[in-house]
Amino acid sequence: MFIDLHCHLDHYLFQDDLPKAIAAAKLSGVKRIVVSGISPSSNRFALLLAKQYMSTVRASIGLYPIDALQKELECVPHNSGVVEISVEKELEFIKENRKRIIAMGEIGLDYKTGDRKEEQKHLFRQQLDLAKKIKKPVIIHSRKAEADVLDILGEYRLKTVLHCFSGDKKLVKKAAERGYYFTIPTHVVRSQQFQDIAKNIPLSQLFCETDSPYLSPYPQRRNEPAFVIESYRKIAELKGMDVNEVAKAIFMNWQRVFE
Repeated sequence: MFIDLHCHLDHYLFQDDLPKAIAAAKLSGVKRIVVSGISPSSNRFALLLAKQYMSTVRASIGLYPIDALQKELECVPHNSGVVEISVEKELEFIKENRKRIIAMGEIGLDYKTGDRKEEQKHLFRQQLDLAKKIKKPVIIHSRKAEADVLDILGEYRLKTVLHCFSGDKKLVKKAAERGYYFTIPTHVVRSQQFQDIAKNIPLSQLFCETDSPYLSPYPQRRNEPAFVIESYRKIAELKGMDVNEVAKAIFMNWQRVFE
């Protein structure tokens, strides 16, 4: 049983063949696909998909910091084009739909441009407060903000998954010692940083993800949930295990965190 813990199936690259992509994932042995929301529109899309594909798709919703602060940047691939977001209304929407989601995410900090840090921190804490209130795990984005993310997370006691965590070895160690989970994205096949995490972090703290349509294991090709098997294969290779053993262990992580 393979799990793609993080993907963005609302992306325009899936607009012509989304049912086909989900079917391909099922045929590849993917039993769970977590569609992550980052804005009001993508949050609703994630909930819709989870309803349409109840046997496979689960929803994780939240507010991506740059979208929520209405900062449109070409360098941010997740940008949804949302012009105006009411944070308070969206947090209330998440609260109202808490029984339809498995986690809050993708939430966190993004210092790619280096500005609006205090506003981002405030939004992050707002969402963590809500996650605590509705008793949901969190899936965390931390681009160029890993230290601040860990500092803020340290104020809470939440089941935490670090999505594509790129902190240095000291920060990885700090997060691991707290019991946080790490996702291994499919481009681990060519990323030494994620190979190091996959090799050194206990399997009991790992998940796999595609971040579809990004981070494809295949050059010049759109990523999709079916390809999550590449993360499992690389973990198995690095740890000297059978891929089915890895899948069973990660499914146990899934049960521990999300069920």
